[in-house]
Amino acid sequence: MTDAAAPAATVAELFTARAADDGAALRTDDAAWSWREVVTESAARAAVFSSMDDRSPRHIGVLLENIPEYVFVLGGAALAGAVVVGINPTRRGDELARDIRHTDCQLLLTDRAQAHLLDGLDLGGCEVVTVDDHEWATRVAAHAGAAVPEVLPGAGDLYLLMFTSGSTGAPKAVRMSQGRAARTSAASAVAFTSDDVLYCAMPLFHGNALLANLLPGAVAGATVVLRPRFSASAFLADVRHHGCTYFNYVGRALSYILAQPESPDDRENPLKWGLGSEASPRDLDEFRRRFGCHVVEGYGSSEGAVVIQPFTGMSPEALGRPKEGQDVAVVDPDSGVECPPARFGDGRRLLNAAEATGEIVGRNGLSSFEGYYANPDADEERARNGWYWTGDLGYRDEQGTFYFAGRTADWLRVDGENFAAAPVERILGRFPGVAAVVVYAVPDPRTADQVMTALELDERATFDPVAFESFLAAQSDLGTKWAPRFVRIVGALPLTATRKIDRKPLRRDRWVTTDPVWWRPSPSERYRRLDADDVDALARAFDDAGRAGMLA
Repeated sequence: MTDAAAPAATVAELFTARAADDGAALRTDDAAWSWREVVTESAARAAVFSSMDDRSPRHIGVLLENIPEYVFVLGGAALAGAVVVGINPTRRGDELARDIRHTDCQLLLTDRAQAHLLDGLDLGGCEVVTVDDHEWATRVAAHAGAAVPEVLPGAGDLYLLMFTSGSTGAPKAVRMSQGRAARTSAASAVAFTSDDVLYCAMPLFHGNALLANLLPGAVAGATVVLRPRFSASAFLADVRHHGCTYFNYVGRALSYILAQPESPDDRENPLKWGLGSEASPRDLDEFRRRFGCHVVEGYGSSEGAVVIQPFTGMSPEALGRPKEGQDVAVVDPDSGVECPPARFGDGRRLLNAAEATGEIVGRNGLSSFEGYYANPDADEERARNGWYWTGDLGYRDEQGTFYFAGRTADWLRVDGENFAAAPVERILGRFPGVAAVVVYAVPDPRTADQVMTALELDERATFDPVAFESFLAAQSDLGTKWAPRFVRIVGALPLTATRKIDRKPLRRDRWVTTDPVWWRPSPSERYRRLDADDVDALARAFDDAGRAGMLA
């Protein structure tokens, strides 16, 4: 920031404020740049983007791992008023091409390692350049020493298009202006100083890496350590080698780190804290114990309309409380009526999940929501009745502390009762030997849903159906409709590119899989191993009930 009283109003101002800063900015295993050098490199890219055709704003697609060129492109686009479109490298074929065409990319920057993903795709006339070839180096060299532009973009100018994860539907491109990116980064940077070293291994196409690491690091003048991709086995060595004081994560990153062999000196590291989302309470506690590092969870989507922040002393399973000035509620998505507060029993066990669970809504959140790119239907879905609907389920206690209960697509309806997946997952996660758990709906032959769970077990654990039945019977907070009828044992749960659990393939497979599946034909029966005859019988039951299409 330019000074304590005047934070940068745009990302362009954020970078220009570092133009004379010789402090360490960017570091990899074999190279380093000061902030002055980062701005110099960014200015050269800004000149390249400004020399493109007259269409404005220019949309620059980036299909790269976490390499310094990605940072220079982000800085260059900010200075030139161009728009960076982060392309998810796990997308393939027509879906990948759709992302590029939908966001009107005029230039796509990739490298030789990933260029093959574009072979044969219809990119709608988008120019593709590989940054590790001579052509890009020549373009940049032609503008070496370019000055920072005299006229910078404004706070309302579009800066980023960030795709949602697509774990519950087709990815949507979230619009983020220069102003929103700068404000969000400044708020995140209050915990950093120029002495901090931020470890960035989450992908830069995702808001978690940009808004919880790279851009706040620029605000604070901290050092950002880039790793091309996340590696659990390299995590601790990297942290020690670079002296990292902070890291960010998404999804199951902590569980992968914890799966590495434990050492008596694990706590001998420079980490002060970490910030992320969607780790299990078990992994949070174990990471704190093993590495002596305070790890906190936050809640905030790419859309930015609702932010829930952790606070000291809250329950390990809680999200926290809304940011000051935000009116956030949990409401019944059908009626719009606010849900009653959650009640807890012994051991913080949720007693009224059915009535307390609803959709998390920002009742004054539309002022922060900048919409999706070229997707008015998605805009309308988020902005119903003058409120911002997050698409996330949750519940809130009497003190105003929020808890996550899954996505709206994670509702289940069994025997006329609606409930969310996350409270069931928390209960099943207590079963000894379970490393990770997902609960999801599969169709009932007659109507509505049955409950299915996929369990990923610890390395040496095996599934004992009798012990599992006894465990379920002993859980006083397990709703009468919540016990899973199907239990799938997986080697590893499917993940999105940001290591969030991807439920789509599990819902699609249902019980048709080579993985072991245990089945209770009725709630009163014992679990038995599903076999080919059972699969055929289930298919016939759907045919007889006229619901064959549910198995398509």
